[in-house]
Order: sequence, then C-alpha cells, then structure tokens
Amino acid sequence: MNYSTLKKTVALSFASLMVVSMVNAQTDSTATTTTATTTSSETTTPKVFGGLGQYKKFSIGVNVGATSPSVATGGSNDFTHNKVQLGYGISFREQLAHSFGLQLDLRGGKVAGDNSKDNGYESLYSASEFETKFWSGTLSGVVNVATIDFLRRKNSVNFFVTAGAGLALYTPKVTYKNGTVVDWDGHAGEPDGTGTSKFVKELIIPVGAGVKFRLSDAVALNLGYTETFVDGDNFDGVKRGYPTKDKYGYGYAGLEFTLGSKSKPSLEWVNPVALMYDELYDAALRQEVEALKGRVTNVENAVNDLKKDSDGDGVADQFDKCPGTAAGSVVDGSGCVIVFPKDTTAAAPAATAYSNIQFEFDSSVLRTSSYPVLDATSADLRSSGKAVEVDGYASSEGTAAHNMSLSKDRANSVKTYLVNSGVDAKKVKVKGYGETNPIADNSTEEGRVLNRRVQFKQK
Repeated sequence: MNYSTLKKTVALSFASLMVVSMVNAQTDSTATTTTATTTSSETTTPKVFGGLGQYKKFSIGVNVGATSPSVATGGSNDFTHNKVQLGYGISFREQLAHSFGLQLDLRGGKVAGDNSKDNGYESLYSASEFETKFWSGTLSGVVNVATIDFLRRKNSVNFFVTAGAGLALYTPKVTYKNGTVVDWDGHAGEPDGTGTSKFVKELIIPVGAGVKFRLSDAVALNLGYTETFVDGDNFDGVKRGYPTKDKYGYGYAGLEFTLGSKSKPSLEWVNPVALMYDELYDAALRQEVEALKGRVTNVENAVNDLKKDSDGDGVADQFDKCPGTAAGSVVDGSGCVIVFPKDTTAAAPAATAYSNIQFEFDSSVLRTSSYPVLDATSADLRSSGKAVEVDGYASSEGTAAHNMSLSKDRANSVKTYLVNSGVDAKKVKVKGYGETNPIADNSTEEGRVLNRRVQFKQK
C-alpha cells in the first residue's frame, strides 16, 4: 500500500468514526436532557471539595488534518508556496483540574512546499520543492481559557490553548531545479551517500489553540490549530542561513473519548458554578445548615441568660445572691448591698471643753475635727489654772500590749496639743488604759469607733 492509498484510508476511517460518534452523541444528549433535573441531587453528584477521585480524568483522542510549512503568525520560510499535506495523530490526556490538563501527543504526516511562485528563491537556493515525512512526540499543558454552557448544568463548549515541548524525527526530500533529488530516507542522492535512511532528531516547541464541543458525557469533538517550531533549519532540507529556524502548522479535527466509570462525570466538562449551586441547595446540606442554626440559637440563648440582670445592679441573675436590690444601690460581686461604716464624729456636738477626742483605727494622730474641743479645753485650763488628767483608750482589735501603747500615744498627742497652745505642762497628767473600760460594745464597728478615744478627768 503506497502513501497516497494510506492517506485516503485513514481519512475515510476517521470520517466514519466521527459520523458514528455524532449519532451516538445525539441519542445520549436526548437521554441526558430528560434526566438532568433528576440526577443533579443524587448522592453520586460531585461535591465542591470532594477531591479528584469523584471525576473521570483520563481521555484518549484521535485527529486528522492538514499541514503546511508556514504558520498563521507569519515569519520567513525557505519555500514560498505551501503544499497542503495530510497529518494525523493520537493523544493521551490527564485532566488535573477543571481548567488544566497534561497531554501527550503522537503525530505523523508530511509537510511540503515549493518555490514555484518566486524565481529569486529558486535561483538562489537551487531548490524547487521539498517534502518531509515526520513523526513527533510532545508533552503539553492544556488550559481551558473560556467556556460556554447552557442552562448552567454542564459546559458544552471549551476554548483552550496549549504549549509544550518534545522531539521530532523527520526525513526531508529536496528536489533541485536541475532535477537532482536528495532524499534522506535511503534513496539515491542522499547527503551521506550510504544508501541508508537518515532520520534527523530535533527539539520542537508546539503552541496551539482550539475549541472543543461536548457531544456526550464520553465523546467530544476537537477543532484546533498548532504551530510547531523546530530547533533547527533543516526540516525542509534547506539551510537558508544561521540562525533561522524552520516551523510548520497543523490544523486538525478530532474526537476525544473520556475513559472511566459511567457513574462519574468528566472533570473537564463539570461546571464549578453549577456544582456549587447544586450543593448549596442539596437537601442533606440544608438539613445540616438548619441543625447548625439550631445549635447557634441555643448558644445565643445561653449567652443571653448569662447576661440577664433583672434588678439592674450590674450582676447577672445567675450570679446574683441578692436579687431584687433597689435601683442605684452599690453592690458587691455577689449582688448584695455594701454597708459602709458611719462616721460618728460627724454627729458629735459642737466644740465643748473636755469632750472626748476620737481617733482613727490604729492611729494616734489628732483629727482636725478635734481641734475646736481641744481649743476650748485649753482656754478653760489656762483661765482657771486647773489641772487635768488625760486618759487614753483603744478598741479591742490587736493585742493588749499594742493597745496599751496606742492609748498612751493618743493621750500624749492631746497633751502635746494643749501644751503647745499655752497650758502648763505640769498641769497635764497622761495615763494609758489600753482596751479596758470600754464605753461601747467592741463587737460592733460603731462601738469600736467610740472606744478609740481620749477622756479628760479634771482635778
């Protein structure tokens, strides 16, 4: 079978496969339409954060198309006229995310061109035409850059771009204007003269774009175009001049078949927005949300109970040991009213000579409120020339010895004030009696306040 016959056979086989797949896709599409609304909430529906294991990720594709020695983005070429030739390929892809996958492409075919439209090139390079057979293997990233979906259920059309790198094996055949043919595939006139095939191996960089149509859950139609840049200038058998590089284009149509369980959707065609929408309105999820709301409500009620303060005293009811306190009351941490001791000196009569002199707890320092009484007593002693005994006392807090010393200090404080005001020191006698002879009950604060005193005894 010659190459022309093989080319026709491949083209017819591919066309037949496309027709059969499109017929099956129509049947599957009809079935999907009738069940889409009923299967969107089944337990087999993927979850937003369910992981890659819930999808089909692997696919295999076949494609056929046309090649040319020039590319759509332009650039110089050694041959000015393109001869469209047959290209074909097979691909294996793993989808790693909704919008990204890795694809292995194995391709073959011919690329041909001539200089029939430019005599200048023909005379310069003495080459009138070329034909190169090639085989290549490349690994590329495939990125879905845009999509069209209908009724928000599944993506129906994806637009993608590809880029990668790989290796090409090729054998150029160049025909010169004088009729000489240089064929690197083991024919007469080859450069090394050995009569054996010589394959050139070069690094290639494929860059492409295309559109993919979803025919069914398992089949898609691909239309694409790839520009392949060769890291060398002998792909067409002619070296125009360093450092120019050869390139060729490949436009193709193909079918892609997703592999895996029918119960799983294809990762590439899942619409993430529709998936999130379905999960949001999933009955089980809504029940969980309602249950969560109930738990939150219980917590809020418990917090409100903790903050409840019926009597407004600043202490929550759960910690208030004295509920129902009057508004404006000063309370302690347990909500009970604080009772402050009364200052009995505030109720003492106006300055009267020889009245008792009161002192603060554990203090022998005279109060300023005692000065009027002391002044009146001093005036009477100076005018009458009388003698007086100053007796000091203490309340029952502390030891007896301490209280005895404190009572003497209090008596001496009174004597010092009288002497400083002009009373003869010989007329003032000081005695301390400690906590003896109380004039009030030492078991109450009011009584202890009265017992902290100095009394006068006239001679």
